[in-house]
Amino acid sequence: MKKFEISVLDLAPVKQNKTIQDTFNDSLDLARAAEKLGYKRFWLAEHHNMASIASSATSVLIGFIANGTQKIRVGSGGIMLPNHSSLVIAEQFGTLESLFPGRIDLGVGRAPGTDGLTAKALGRNPMNINQHFPQQIQELQQYFSVENSGSLVRAIPGEGCDIPIYILGSSTDSAWLAAELGLPYAFAGHFAPQMMETAFEIYHQNYKPSAEFPEPYTIACVNGIAANTDDEAKKRATTLYQAFVNLIRNDRKPYAPPLNNMDEIWNQMEKTHVTQMLKYSFIGGKETVKNQISEFQKRFQVDELMITSHIYEHQARLQSYEIIREAADDLNA
Repeated sequence: MKKFEISVLDLAPVKQNKTIQDTFNDSLDLARAAEKLGYKRFWLAEHHNMASIASSATSVLIGFIANGTQKIRVGSGGIMLPNHSSLVIAEQFGTLESLFPGRIDLGVGRAPGTDGLTAKALGRNPMNINQHFPQQIQELQQYFSVENSGSLVRAIPGEGCDIPIYILGSSTDSAWLAAELGLPYAFAGHFAPQMMETAFEIYHQNYKPSAEFPEPYTIACVNGIAANTDDEAKKRATTLYQAFVNLIRNDRKPYAPPLNNMDEIWNQMEKTHVTQMLKYSFIGGKETVKNQISEFQKRFQVDELMITSHIYEHQARLQSYEIIREAADDLNA
C-alpha cells in the first residue's frame, strides 16, 4: 500500500444555536489542532448562499487561519475560479503568500459552489465556463511568473510568488485538464464518489510532466468521522446525514445535532441517495477507520487523503481528527 499524506478540508460549518463567529473560532481551533497533529494542509472551500457554510469569503478566511497558525499549509479547496477575475485571485493569493511565505495553496474549481440564481448574481457566464476555466488557470500562472514583470497588466502582490495551483474536480473533465497542464489533482470524493476511480485513471494515464510537478499528484477528499467506538461514530455521522438530506430537499439550514434514529428523518429514497453520495466515508472507531482507509488506499493509491468532518460537537470533531491521524500513522508506519 502506498504511503500517503493526510490533510483537512474545512467548510466552516455553521451549527444550530451557534453564531458565525463561533464557526470561525472553531475553524481556527481545528487548524491549530491539525497543525499539532501533523496534518499537511488545511483547506477551505468556497460556497455561497448556504446557511450551513460560512466560507464564502474564502481568501479572507484563509488569512485568518494562516495568521493564527505557524507552519501548516493553508489554502483553498477551492476557489471557484469562474466566479472571479483571474487578476483579483492572483492579487489576493499573492498577498496571502507575501504575508505567510511558503504556506499558501491555491486549489481551483469550475463549479459555482451554489445554486443557479446565486451563480448569476456572482456574475458567472455559463456559456463560456468550460472554455474560460483553462484560460483562467494559465492567466494565474502568467500573473505569478517572474516573466510577467514586462507585461502591461501585473499582479502586485503575486508576481514571482511560489504558489502551487491544484485543480479540483467532481467529474472527469478536470482530470483531463490537470493532466494536460501537469498540475496536481484533487477529487471531491466526499460528495461525488461515482467518477473518482475513472477520473484518477484518466489523470495518471494522460499526465504530462511540468517543471513544478514532474510527477502526478492525487488528493482524494473523503468524509471522516471517528470516535472511541463504532456506535458512537455512527451517531456522530447523523449530523452529516441530516446535512445531505437537507441538500436533497433544498433546505440549507445550519447543521443539526446528532440523532439516535435517522429513520425518523429520511425516507428510503433519500437514504439510498445519501448512502451513494457518501460512499467514501470513514466512520467508526480507530480500528474500523484504519481498515476503511487501508481498503481505500489499496484501491486508489492516492498521494494524499483530505478529511472533511461534519460533527456537531466541536470537541468531538477535534477527537475525530486525532483518531484519524493515529490510524493513518499506523498504516504509514
